[in-house]
Amino acid sequence: MLKEPGEIFPNWLVEQVKNRPQGLAVVAGAEKLSFEELYERALALAAKLREAGIEKGSRVALLLGNSLAFVETVYALMQLEAVLVPLNLRLTPAELGWQLTDVRAGFLLTGDKYLAQAREASAGISVKLLNLADLEQQPVPAQTVNPPASFRATDLHTIIYSSGTTGQPKGVRLTYGNHYFNAYASYQNFPAGETDRWLAVLPLFHVGGLAIVWRGLFYGMPIVVHESFDPAAVNQAIDHEGVSIISVVTNMLARMLDQRQDRGYPATLRSVLIGGGPVPQPLLERCARAGIPVVQTYGLTETASQAVTLSAQDALRKLGSAGKPLPGVELKISPKEDGGPTEAGEIMVRGQNVTPGYEGRPEETARAWRDGWFHTGDIGRVDEEGYLYVLDRRTDLIISGGENVYPAEIEAVLLAHPGVEEAGVIGQSDPQWGQVVVAFIKARSGAKVDEAALLEYCRERLARYKLPRRVIFATGSLPRNATGKLLRRNLREMLAGSDGKEK
Repeated sequence: MLKEPGEIFPNWLVEQVKNRPQGLAVVAGAEKLSFEELYERALALAAKLREAGIEKGSRVALLLGNSLAFVETVYALMQLEAVLVPLNLRLTPAELGWQLTDVRAGFLLTGDKYLAQAREASAGISVKLLNLADLEQQPVPAQTVNPPASFRATDLHTIIYSSGTTGQPKGVRLTYGNHYFNAYASYQNFPAGETDRWLAVLPLFHVGGLAIVWRGLFYGMPIVVHESFDPAAVNQAIDHEGVSIISVVTNMLARMLDQRQDRGYPATLRSVLIGGGPVPQPLLERCARAGIPVVQTYGLTETASQAVTLSAQDALRKLGSAGKPLPGVELKISPKEDGGPTEAGEIMVRGQNVTPGYEGRPEETARAWRDGWFHTGDIGRVDEEGYLYVLDRRTDLIISGGENVYPAEIEAVLLAHPGVEEAGVIGQSDPQWGQVVVAFIKARSGAKVDEAALLEYCRERLARYKLPRRVIFATGSLPRNATGKLLRRNLREMLAGSDGKEK
């Protein structure tokens, strides 16, 4: 049973070693570690990192894929009370370099597989690059690390970058208290523990993936780490390796069902958690026939993962809903800007899981936190039973394959092209990815710009998942309001009128 959140937390890794030293903590490929073994390896790595200069408060960026090394490094940095900055592997070196500079990272940890990418990203930046593969070969320093006995709820643990509305990412500050309360609140709805196994196929550098690592530690529960998503491997883990919980996005779930040709799942699969938008009714019906309990979630990096959940029992009854707030999380809908009554408005939340603010951005923090509520920027409504329906993604967010893509960031890249006068970006529905990026372009007078050249230009500057799948050249100016703001709704209408369909 989890303890209620307070102002001081024990060192959870030390507690698990005391309570269940031989309990299984993590499985990654052929490797299986107990909590005691994980603790010993984390302390050994912590000693090496300290010798390299990492100390309490150091900002340490981590460029690693899903692996045992990722989990060990998270726990090692915790024992040093350093600040973890997980980096998205899918970003370009230029994008990574911007984040390293913005967060003022003192160290960049990586492995052999990503060393070239890390070197290019850190070139010309005052950051110390450390290869974990090299550290592994070094002897453990004689001076051991004394792990902290406790952490304060307000202590900063993580800075995770989330794309911003102006085209620049924002570093979301998350404390030990944020992470613990999120896991604690989720536990009230959905208890899990040492008899479960939670499969991590979502990227651990995202808040949804990192939340699984935290839950394993808080719950005393084994986590099973897959390097990447492979539907056959996931089904194998569910059928034969005791996996009882898994977090995925919609297209992953569909591929799991396709791979096993809709054969039923064992009763040991207790839950499939899905974020990134409501699950389509046909897929929910397939899941019901296959015996998959689908728990839908709504959350943000700023809420340390989940804020709202919809139980499997309500999935079809409340089709399209994100569910109800987690216990201890409050939610309300703001009125329209004109102050009149409205069914829909901006979704606002508050609770101990919500970020204290953005790194180095006091003005943006003040805009997001007003009157004691965090303003998500998402539009939604709450029905008479208290269920939330998210009607529009915040600031026209595009979610493609579970990745957040903000139009303003893509537009900024397009507008930097010498042949582009105007650019507008929207999402288009896609059966495989949920949404894909579509760009509208007005070329400069006399400029010769074609789709292939623009896409090649973007490919050098943007992560692959952010690339436009289609470029539409407008004959006139893009639609704007009286103040010059781009009217994306009109772009969607233009797309619907073309040979593409946008619902």
